[in-house]
Amino acid sequence: MPYPKLFKTLSILSILVLLVVILVYAKSFLVPLVFAATLSMLLLPISKWLQRKGVNKAISIVLSILVLVSFFGLVIFFISWQISEVLSNSDQIEQQLTEKYQQLRQFIAENLGFSAQKQQQLIKEQQASSSGKLGSTITGFIKGFGSLLTDTILVLVYIFLMMYFRNRVKSFVLKVTPKNQQSKATDSMEKMQVMVQQYLGGLTLMIVCLWVMYGIGFSIIGVKNAILFAIICGILEIVPFVGNLTGTALTVAMSLAQGGDFNLVIGILITYAIVQFIQTYLLEPLVVGSQVNINPLFTIISLVAGEILWGIPGMVLAIPLLGIGKIICDHVAALQPVGYLIGEDEKKKSGISEKIKGWFGKS
Repeated sequence: MPYPKLFKTLSILSILVLLVVILVYAKSFLVPLVFAATLSMLLLPISKWLQRKGVNKAISIVLSILVLVSFFGLVIFFISWQISEVLSNSDQIEQQLTEKYQQLRQFIAENLGFSAQKQQQLIKEQQASSSGKLGSTITGFIKGFGSLLTDTILVLVYIFLMMYFRNRVKSFVLKVTPKNQQSKATDSMEKMQVMVQQYLGGLTLMIVCLWVMYGIGFSIIGVKNAILFAIICGILEIVPFVGNLTGTALTVAMSLAQGGDFNLVIGILITYAIVQFIQTYLLEPLVVGSQVNINPLFTIISLVAGEILWGIPGMVLAIPLLGIGKIICDHVAALQPVGYLIGEDEKKKSGISEKIKGWFGKS
């Protein structure tokens, strides 16, 4: 082979292209499977605890899944309850939107030279072009809801089967691994499991804390339906960097639509800043920690790539999948430079979070 380095580079690029093609075209198959795999690792400690109490393996798995379903059901109940309250004030919201719409039209006409007649004509043209899309939008919504329901049931079935046959899967991995590498394979699987459990468990606890803080803050400054927006802001934290800004922007927009003024907007932004400070310097080090150990550059890259490949599910799964990938890279000699590239140096633990941990340790 006259150009071995070129051949090696082309081989790597070919594998990457093939991997992207598989991820895109197998999305409908892989997304429920990956969700089930991550959630099954999260629920595994509950199932093991129940088994130590003498509960049958299958029943313990079912009970742990019921805990998961109950949690999401409770969240959906609170969101539905709050949305019903918002809809009960729809007339007032419509009136506020109409007033702000008229103010915006007047501002455009006075400052941009775009007359009210031209604006009205443009709106009519837009309505005419989009009127035929209503039926397809409704059809797409029904189809999407049916697909979501099917995927949810499929994920629950996958979770049960993965947890029930987890020992067989582990044995399979060890069987296909050379004997001199089996200890590394076992260590990798254990670290993956611990990382996912700590990350998702800590993230869930942090979201609950954010619900409380946002709920208190929004209630104090007078945001209507404060619980709804607190839940939304907390849930959107699943997507780093993007979620918190989206939740805050949505809260500001809806507060203005419900008749809020400039002072309320300032209050929302101050609440957001305080909560983000507490989250960054207290909650994340205490609750989530640095289990994933990915540097910010590749965190953002993984989020963008996840959204391109799998949409919103890809953004949710990007961080844990990248964390699993880093663990694999750290345990394979040829891939250790990649693990170093996407990781970050361990920092000396200090600050307020460590002081609080020390207080708890002394108690």
